[in-house]
Amino acid sequence: MILSSWSEGMSITRQVRNGFTLVEILIVVVILGILAAFVVPSFMGAVEEATVGTTQSELQKLRRAVEVFQVRNENALPTVTAGDGTWGDLIANTGEYLKEAPVNPYVGGPNNQQIILANAPDAAYQTTHGWVYNDATGEIWAGGFDGNDEPLPRP
Repeated sequence: MILSSWSEGMSITRQVRNGFTLVEILIVVVILGILAAFVVPSFMGAVEEATVGTTQSELQKLRRAVEVFQVRNENALPTVTAGDGTWGDLIANTGEYLKEAPVNPYVGGPNNQQIILANAPDAAYQTTHGWVYNDATGEIWAGGFDGNDEPLPRP
């Protein structure tokens, strides 16, 4: 009887804590910071590689379009003018050569579709144009790339 009255009168309560302490949260934040220090540089390299690869792919697409145009038009070159995505016969009307003006993501910015007429590729990285077209020979180079289709170093 004494036992039963004691157990009825006095109850032991436990506090259940929910959540994390400040120290536990700080440890997790420090660990995440250390991991980010290793991961972020590798992502930066991946972005650069993707930009270069996409530009090289767009360049090859442009060159194929000019070759197909020449085959279909008795070796004539397409009429391309300097300007923003002005690929003339390659995009005009049906879009049978190109559906839209290609973009040079390596140059980036508002001039990534800009075409200049010249007889040589860029000598240094620039942001004024995305493409270089030689209207006498039909040669095309990507802006910011050298004659071997390799990217020129950014400043």
